[in-house]
Amino acid sequence: MPATLDTQLPFAGDLPSLRARKTLAEAAADTLRELILLEKLAPGKQVPERDLAAALGISRTPMREAMRLLEVEGLIEYSATRRPRVADPTLEELAQYLSVLGALEGLAGEQACDNATDAEIETILALCRRMEETSDGGDALEFFKTDMAFHRAIVAASRNPPLIETHRQYNARLWRARFISSRRRPDRPGTLRQHTDIVEAMARRDGQATAAALRQHLRTAVTNIEKTRDERDRKEAGA
Repeated sequence: MPATLDTQLPFAGDLPSLRARKTLAEAAADTLRELILLEKLAPGKQVPERDLAAALGISRTPMREAMRLLEVEGLIEYSATRRPRVADPTLEELAQYLSVLGALEGLAGEQACDNATDAEIETILALCRRMEETSDGGDALEFFKTDMAFHRAIVAASRNPPLIETHRQYNARLWRARFISSRRRPDRPGTLRQHTDIVEAMARRDGQATAAALRQHLRTAVTNIEKTRDERDRKEAGA
């Protein structure tokens, strides 16, 4: 690692070695995704491709492949001069995507009530309990990963491959937006109550109630993101 890297990338010491994980491009994409989630690579900012490749100990070829993966997910975009930067979609754009995701998860929840095994519903309930147990902890990223596992488990239980794949694509594009919503501690009790409503409806095999609870949950995510952006704008205005 170059001696000057720490001054170029303050978080360089936190970057893992990628040699033993997945393909280099996939592993690099995983790392970049987390850096974007945690805003170590901030929205709208250029992605330092050369420095990141050096920090991860890989060539620029797998780094570029990793960024192409994140471009498909909507986390990275390119300027007219092909300079990569972290995407910063408008609230209106996020609301539109989340409305589609809410429809997808609502349909998945409805079908899961018909198709899920009792063991799958128990797994979804266990994920809900784990979120309740870890809600007061300090690791927002781990809480979020459990949250996403909860939603993916519901979608998987639908037994609908086209729905599962479409949800995967939309959810990847909204990964950062959902993290912003998930980490809002003042709103977390409400989020946990919504999760409980979802699993209780699933346990009853009530497809309509499950679908309604999931759609409401995604609408709440838009509100949480709007609150976060308003707080950020006020903070920047007062700086």
